[in-house]
Amino acid sequence: MRLGKNQRQHRIAQILRQESVSSQDHLVELLTAQGVAVTQATVSRDLDDLGAVKVPTGGGSVYAIPELPSEQVAPDDHLRRVLGEWVVAVGRSQNLVVLNTPPGSAHVVGSAIDRSAVDGVLGTVAGDDTVLVVATEQAGGSAVADFFRSLSGLTDPAEPALMEESS
Repeated sequence: MRLGKNQRQHRIAQILRQESVSSQDHLVELLTAQGVAVTQATVSRDLDDLGAVKVPTGGGSVYAIPELPSEQVAPDDHLRRVLGEWVVAVGRSQNLVVLNTPPGSAHVVGSAIDRSAVDGVLGTVAGDDTVLVVATEQAGGSAVADFFRSLSGLTDPAEPALMEESS
């Protein structure tokens, strides 16, 4: 399959995080194994665009992408501090979780969640005072809402809740 440039580069970044890739030809082989049609020349340009560098290892060198601040994983205590300070209510509906914040604060909470790589969270959408968190079907909104409620210090599910499911 042919992927767009951004999709292909995202796939390359994932591979480089998961595997030791010592050559462009090896990367082409890994992409081909995933069904992605790509040439060595394209991989070379993609590696340049991604800022990939060769990093020495015990047995040679491998490609790596220096982490950008927005892609660095934040420690758990950072997420606890942000949620404890900014989240005022937690609600859920099936695999959706809604976090309420004071006006103008939702982006801080959404970014902290995104950077924390929370298990069971696909992603967030932040507005002005509301963060929509999409949970995986496996995790479910209830478990993710309970997790965020606990980190926020809102341990009582009877706290103001939005969109609670009826049983």
